[in-house]
Amino acid sequence: MHERIYLSPPHLGAREEQLVLEAFRTNWIAPLGPHVDAFEQELCAYTGAQHAVALSSGTAALHLALEALGIGAGDDVWVSALTFAASVFPLCYVGAVPVFVDADIRSWNMDPALFVDALHDAARRNALPRAVVLVHLYGQCADVRPIAEACAAHGVLLIEDAAEALGATYEGRAAGTFGDVGFYSFNGNKIITTSGGGMLVTPHPRVAQRVRMLATQAREAVPHYEHRHVGYNYRLSNVLAGIGRGQLEQLEARVAARRAVYARYDAAIGVLPGIALMPEASYGRTGMRSTRWLTTLTIDAARFGADHETVRLMLEAQQIEARPVWKPMHQQPVFAGCRVIGGSVSDALFATGLCLPSGSSLTVAQQQRVIDVVRSCAAIEPRESERADTKSAAA
Repeated sequence: MHERIYLSPPHLGAREEQLVLEAFRTNWIAPLGPHVDAFEQELCAYTGAQHAVALSSGTAALHLALEALGIGAGDDVWVSALTFAASVFPLCYVGAVPVFVDADIRSWNMDPALFVDALHDAARRNALPRAVVLVHLYGQCADVRPIAEACAAHGVLLIEDAAEALGATYEGRAAGTFGDVGFYSFNGNKIITTSGGGMLVTPHPRVAQRVRMLATQAREAVPHYEHRHVGYNYRLSNVLAGIGRGQLEQLEARVAARRAVYARYDAAIGVLPGIALMPEASYGRTGMRSTRWLTTLTIDAARFGADHETVRLMLEAQQIEARPVWKPMHQQPVFAGCRVIGGSVSDALFATGLCLPSGSSLTVAQQQRVIDVVRSCAAIEPRESERADTKSAAA
């Protein structure tokens, strides 16, 4: 049997081990400590963010962003429809009402034209959302400027979910630094990892101060334990921050490696009939860069000869992990009944989309195994249902 190839495994080196051992030697094992402080400062230096708070996860960061911005029960919050559920769950924690906005086929991120039109219409109806959670999907920035300008014009708060997009840029600025709050994830499958962790960034000092306080059990700044608010245990440990510091030093190399993985896929399978790799949008002009956190594609079964699920199962049979793209939030049972603006683009991407192994440690030989399986699927005869659909379309 072949060694298993994973979708996006952690990629660690000697520097991370050195910094973790430093935490052990100095006995900074509990949450907080010098690695946490340094990690926050170094991430600010990398992204250009003014304030950063290291937290236990990206989900925790979104939760505290909502709390710090005063978003709560009954507030409408618009969020990208094509995303992972963690972009939405914290809205439920605070009692906010999610409204899903469809994707743009140019980037798979929130459709800016659809969003702007819908926001203007909401303003006319005196039904503006309290905030927008704009997701930067699969390592590529959404078209931030028109969305941010519309939010500013109508007094709507902008939160950037850059969990998948650390290292990506738009107009030369880092993903996550355009809104009132942005946040990143350092989960084990992300472009850099702390095993589990996240970081909130904001230009507003009071927001950062509020988040920091809420994340440490809302303890007041007095010698005894005083609590005037409900708090959370959301701070990052000093040990994990040490891993993050070592990972951050390698971020540019990790981005280059994943972009190289994408380029090899593009050359080998992007030319096949029916295969379309996720495009790199041009709207960010010269300052636009996708990290290609995951290489994703869509498969037109009628042209390719197999659908995305057949390809996934063929890869799995060869011990290669692949996954469908995110199931749109308006299709999730937990969000049944929630309003959706558009939806057809997200639905189509889910119905045909697949994520391929994209780790920065993926070898050329491992990637060739993936490519060989995908190319072999092109010879598979379409299923009977696909033949029938094709005939119906032709008729």
